[in-house]
Amino acid sequence: MIQATAIQSTAEQKRRSILLVVASTFISAVAQVLIKTGANRIAPHPGFVTTLFSLVLIPSLFAGYALYGVMTVILVIALRHGELSVLYPVIALSYIWVAILSVLIFHESMNGFKIAGIALIIAGVAVLGRGSEA
Repeated sequence: MIQATAIQSTAEQKRRSILLVVASTFISAVAQVLIKTGANRIAPHPGFVTTLFSLVLIPSLFAGYALYGVMTVILVIALRHGELSVLYPVIALSYIWVAILSVLIFHESMNGFKIAGIALIIAGVAVLGRGSEA
């Protein structure tokens, strides 16, 4: 059984944790856009070795994965003072950022279903956030 020791955090620290997670969701979305951009530059039928080298040789792929590392560090900092049950659902906001960035950068369509999905994600995060003690 895993035993976790709770850290007593102030309301300000909990609010900062939420802001850090929201920032990490945007960083995650930018990382995903960079990875998609880099993936589009990989040869049509790459082998495993080609794909592996592409992770280092294609700057946007490398930058995307590096941003995932930055995002992970931010999450570690945020999780020290926030409630996991509140913070983790906030990560779903990255889906919203990706949908918006995909329309702006890749000119993908935004239809009613996507808008409804975005609204449901926002509602779900808001409902779960109401359970916070902060």
